[in-house]
Amino acid sequence: MSNKAWLSQYPAEVPSSFDYPNIPITRFLIDAAERYPKTIALDFMGKRMTYRAVLAAARRFANALLGLGVAKRDRVALMLPNCPQMVIAYYGTLMTGAIVVMTNPMYSKRELEHQLRDSGAAVIVTLDQLLKRVEQVSEDVPLNRIIVTSIRDYLPFPLNVLFRIKQKKEGTSLRIAYDDRILSFRRLLDGALEAPIEPRIDPAADLALLQYTGGTTGLAKGVMLTHRNLVANTIQSRLWFYKAQEGMERYMCALPFFHVFGLTTLLHLGIYTAGTLILVPRFEIKQVLSTIRKKKPSIFPGAPTMYIAIINHAEGKQHWLSSIRICISGAAPLPLQVQEKFEALTGGKLIEGYGLTEASPVTHVNNIWERRKNGSIGIPIPDTEARIVRPDTLEDVRPGDIGELAVRGPQVMQGYWQKPGETEKVLRDGWLLTGDLGTMDDDGFCYILDRRKDLIIAGGYNIYPREVEDVLYEHPLIAEAAVAGVVDPYRGETVKAYIVLREGAKLSPEELRFWCKDKLAAYKIPKLFEFREALPKTMAGKVLRRVLVEEENERAKGGSGSA
Repeated sequence: MSNKAWLSQYPAEVPSSFDYPNIPITRFLIDAAERYPKTIALDFMGKRMTYRAVLAAARRFANALLGLGVAKRDRVALMLPNCPQMVIAYYGTLMTGAIVVMTNPMYSKRELEHQLRDSGAAVIVTLDQLLKRVEQVSEDVPLNRIIVTSIRDYLPFPLNVLFRIKQKKEGTSLRIAYDDRILSFRRLLDGALEAPIEPRIDPAADLALLQYTGGTTGLAKGVMLTHRNLVANTIQSRLWFYKAQEGMERYMCALPFFHVFGLTTLLHLGIYTAGTLILVPRFEIKQVLSTIRKKKPSIFPGAPTMYIAIINHAEGKQHWLSSIRICISGAAPLPLQVQEKFEALTGGKLIEGYGLTEASPVTHVNNIWERRKNGSIGIPIPDTEARIVRPDTLEDVRPGDIGELAVRGPQVMQGYWQKPGETEKVLRDGWLLTGDLGTMDDDGFCYILDRRKDLIIAGGYNIYPREVEDVLYEHPLIAEAAVAGVVDPYRGETVKAYIVLREGAKLSPEELRFWCKDKLAAYKIPKLFEFREALPKTMAGKVLRRVLVEEENERAKGGSGSA
């Protein structure tokens, strides 16, 4: 089924086809600095940097990299949380024509080694607290330069002093022996020129980013995204968010920039609209609530787990949240109950969207100001086509039937880094097979059921984890829920639910089965329940079902069985 009905869902001021400028993604920062030089671009725990200052720092970093021998198409890894250094290093690297490799600071030694080896990164920018892990990896993976910074480098007074004192008390204060290989981020900037750099970049052909997949189903693959991919997806997101006030919006940056969702919907879109980016190094509920109260963000892209944490936090209703006008939820399915409660709490709009790393990432979003359909991922964003197909033949399924979502548009990747075979599996005749099963209605709204790999087949029946999770989320005592298929000698697989209860709540498996009885067919009701304090997640808030299944497999090997 194609998406011919999507165009009618957008207002007249949103064009059905846009002539995307032939520019590098860095042009958005340069333009913002020219138009709004004194506007605050970054607010990091009270440390403020204007657009003029961010551009100057990015140019100094670019010149410093050139002085170190970094050339066009070299790979530079950034292993940083949301902080000014991340923004400076990101744009500075791209200004040289080099390719950014976003790296999760939470990566284990094995994961980090795989990514650095696979990408061929010769330079990495990281935190002092992560240096030991990087040095361990560099024993096996050659790194020409390790550029080190500290969170305190961009903290305002007196927080920078208090941070140092805290490190000394905790015994985490580090003395770094800088040499020709291990370099100081601040010293590099201090000794570099601020001169503009204009490398010859072909936006349609030159890579800007190697963005590794989340690794939720195996080893991460490097997604090749060009400058044009990123520019197009930023403008597409802006056309969806067409009422954004340039130079006025305040973005709550709790999603990490090293995740492609945060990179596009916060860093790229925020810079493109010359907004203020309120940086949070990691999502910690008390700090986030305090930041919202003090900084009054208007835009808050996030994952469902972030909104759930705000709803469930005992102090949530005591904090001033009404500044939040727009939230776009991604990275995981948004339960309807979470959407309704969050909107009631803030008075703002919480909209579900959809994307994947291979599409820069946004392909679908529900409408903010026009018609929306709750429970849907919305309609394709401008210049994006969507179909529900049979993956083996690419034939459209009948209206309302389940198939695999396929998308096509200017934001779709060039392929997987050094993996032509994997690329051929998902890119067919210009269409990207997403791996997600879903349906499309007559109005062009799409509904995602689950990943093909997460489908549970029990006794010959197909069971979609999201459908079961939605029912569990309706229970007033459940804070979080995840459903996965575990091995069953009789049915092949059986349904297991992992439950996080609200604080002080008590539930039994029998009570939960009774709750599901009138809402689900008998074969979909979980046979096994496990109550946990937390669920394994990525830093972007996506539940790692793979980890849950791996835990089950380890238990089975050890003979302990299922909980």
